[in-house]
Amino acid sequence: PMTRLFLNVEKSALGRPWRDRLDDAARAQAQAMVQQLGLGDLIARVLAGRNVGVEAASAWLDPSLRQLMPEPFSLQSMEAACLRLAQAIENGESIGIFGDYDVDGAASSALLAEFLEYAGCLAKIHIPDRIFEGYGPNSAAIATLREAGIGLLVTVDCGTTSHSVLAEARKSGLDCIVIDHHQAPAELPDAIVVNPNRQDDLSGLGQLCAAGVVYMVLVALNRHLRECGFWSAARPEPDLLEGLDLVALATVADVAPLTGLNRAFVTKGLAVMRARSRIGLRALMDVAGADGPPKPYHLGFLIGPRINAGGRIGDAALGARLLMIQDETEATRIATELDRLNRERQVIEKATVDVAEAEAMASLGVGDQGAVVVTAGGGWHPGVVGLVAARLREKFGRPSFAIAFMGDIGTGSGRSIAGVDLGRAVRGAVECGILLKGGGHAMAAGITIAREKLGVFRAWLEEGLGEAVARAREGSALMIDAALNAGAAQPGLIEALEKAGPYGAGNPEPVFVFPAHRIKQAVPVGIGHIRVRAVAGDGAGIDAIAFRAQGTALGEALLRAQGGPLHLAGELSLNRFGGRTKVQLRILDCADVVR
Repeated sequence: PMTRLFLNVEKSALGRPWRDRLDDAARAQAQAMVQQLGLGDLIARVLAGRNVGVEAASAWLDPSLRQLMPEPFSLQSMEAACLRLAQAIENGESIGIFGDYDVDGAASSALLAEFLEYAGCLAKIHIPDRIFEGYGPNSAAIATLREAGIGLLVTVDCGTTSHSVLAEARKSGLDCIVIDHHQAPAELPDAIVVNPNRQDDLSGLGQLCAAGVVYMVLVALNRHLRECGFWSAARPEPDLLEGLDLVALATVADVAPLTGLNRAFVTKGLAVMRARSRIGLRALMDVAGADGPPKPYHLGFLIGPRINAGGRIGDAALGARLLMIQDETEATRIATELDRLNRERQVIEKATVDVAEAEAMASLGVGDQGAVVVTAGGGWHPGVVGLVAARLREKFGRPSFAIAFMGDIGTGSGRSIAGVDLGRAVRGAVECGILLKGGGHAMAAGITIAREKLGVFRAWLEEGLGEAVARAREGSALMIDAALNAGAAQPGLIEALEKAGPYGAGNPEPVFVFPAHRIKQAVPVGIGHIRVRAVAGDGAGIDAIAFRAQGTALGEALLRAQGGPLHLAGELSLNRFGGRTKVQLRILDCADVVR
């Protein structure tokens, strides 16, 4: 149900209404949590606003992996995959691992390889070059792995739609296992396919990223080896919990929903990370300047982009290698190189975004018409098109594609908005012959397209997604959890709110409004940001920042309001600098104070 307006804001600086995240039923649930469980009012509102009832509140605040872990064999073909991997381990086979070039692919590859090597196998990882090999397994790379002596090929975070390549691999004598999570067609390749999103899978685990599926495979495989008497005093059973740092990293970076099993994976994985025992992750966190205990923010915005940078514009194998490395000097070298590549990626991305935004504004026109944004350019770097698509989606509030053409063939990425299934639309376009290749999931997709089909593809998306986009945009209010005064925003409050985390997709970060706070200072800082100092009527103040706000309606409103009052809406975090810990507001929106 549509909830009431918050502070009667019908149109904010960004042109959207503000609504109370809690309807009457949720407010009643929050009150019951306060009375029956003794929770604070604010944490109770946050839980109720995420559909957590009184009975589920305690488990939500302390998610148990043991209780949430399902039977691995509930996944279709899991038993067959487990038996074939166990056979390879017992026979001492070399196993080839073919992973994707993003964080999920790197983490999945490292997670599987670590287990196999601990069990005595030789695991050979291949991460494809984004430009020269493209997404998914390819014949040349598989032939190289075959020549290196592998007898079993395992694809992770890819392979579900690789019919011809895997058929060729099977003809060459290779057994193939696909461990993936992308949406699957009805007809699967000639392989053992473990994918909760295959159409005949009834496990209900479709929200897992690839690393989460790999972890489920390892749980089943480890149990099978235990039952067979494989583990011994000479080779004790591994502690699978130690690999949850990689599962957490992949889950957050792949924007998987942080509910159910995923939430337990990330909660326990962050606890593993706090020990800083994985040499490569420790080196990368230090290079990235990640302060304090690891949070989803660190994984999504500091660690993930640097691992991705190798796959986008550098050596795609750097990420997987760093996650497995045991040498501290080499770990620092690779982490430093990934940091350099990330800075280079930012420059390339900024230049491409500027061109793509201009093209998008021209195509949408004065009336802001159109359900989707589809931009394309020759000479764009294929490694940044996913990031460009995300920026376009953020700016225009629509599903967006950015496509890099080399000659008459383009490779592109799309990013969607909540409520619009982009993966299904792309799969349909492949089946209709509009796209040469394509796949993905609801919120993101990758495509390969002939230049002559660009207009047809745009029309296909407009027709197929128009109604869903219209519905999603109509409901695009900013949902508010509660109102606060600057004086209440203390470190203890943040620590209490963190108990309802980790926050991310499916469990959104709480959004608070600071009503009628005077803008004492608003100044541009950094690359497009605006720093704000806001003061309440009682004199209490809070530091705030609006990222990438310069030149936007939000930025102009903040600069214009200096000296006067504004309603500020945003997310709270702890800023640790110079040995001091202070609360900071990340401004998402603002609205005029109507007197």
